[in-house]
Amino acid sequence: MKKCIACGMPMEKADDFAMGDTSKDYCKYCAKEDGSMQSYEEKLQSLTDFIVKTQGIKENVAKEAAISQMSKLPAWVSITEVR
Repeated sequence: MKKCIACGMPMEKADDFAMGDTSKDYCKYCAKEDGSMQSYEEKLQSLTDFIVKTQGIKENVAKEAAISQMSKLPAWVSITEVR
C-alpha cells in the first residue's frame, strides 16, 4: 500500500490515486483538476481548512498543525526545512 507523499493518506485502490493513476505518488485530494499535484501553498490552505472543519479549532492554530504535519511528509520536507 502506498501513502500519499503530500498528505499521508493511504492509497489502497485506484480511485484513491490522482486521476485514478496508480503510478502517481499523491492522492486525489492533493491533485489539481488537471491531475498535477497541488503546490505547497495550495495544500497548506486545504489542509488548514480541513483541520478547522473537522476539529473545530481556530484557523491560526490549524495552520500551525498543518505546517507541522506537512513538514514530515516527503513532498514537503525540503520546502519546510528552508522556511
